[in-house]
Amino acid sequence: MSENPDRTQIAAPNQIPADVAAHLDSITPAKRQRDARTMVAMMQRVTGLAPAMWGTMIAFGRYSYRYDSGHSGEAGAAAFAGRKNALTIYFPDGIGSHAASLEQLGPHTTGVGCLYLKDLDQVDLDVLESMIATSYASVTDGTWTQRARDGRA
Repeated sequence: MSENPDRTQIAAPNQIPADVAAHLDSITPAKRQRDARTMVAMMQRVTGLAPAMWGTMIAFGRYSYRYDSGHSGEAGAAAFAGRKNALTIYFPDGIGSHAASLEQLGPHTTGVGCLYLKDLDQVDLDVLESMIATSYASVTDGTWTQRARDGRA
């Protein structure tokens, strides 16, 4: 696994909105809270943006999507949730778009557009950061027109 002595460093408290800070403080267990703080720092590096609450998720930026059916909306361009059972990282470009990286990541489970991690100490953080950067770039380069289950054309 990659060694990153600054992995728990996050932006100064005045750069984290109060609602996000309060949410981070409420995440349990302690390991999940530690991992959520690591994700804030990582996603700030990747996106260059401050975190914002998006429902129960912490999101960085937003992207627009429009399906062939005409349905459209906005969602977090990079986002995660510190759930009790696992850290959930959202990949709007579909988890299948990252198959090669998943082989190098370490222990995980997946859904169609989600990656579930039980402990960031067990995964390669450089691989994870690269996956997030690729996904973020994919969905912020224009209007995203596919569902996660369809992957990138």
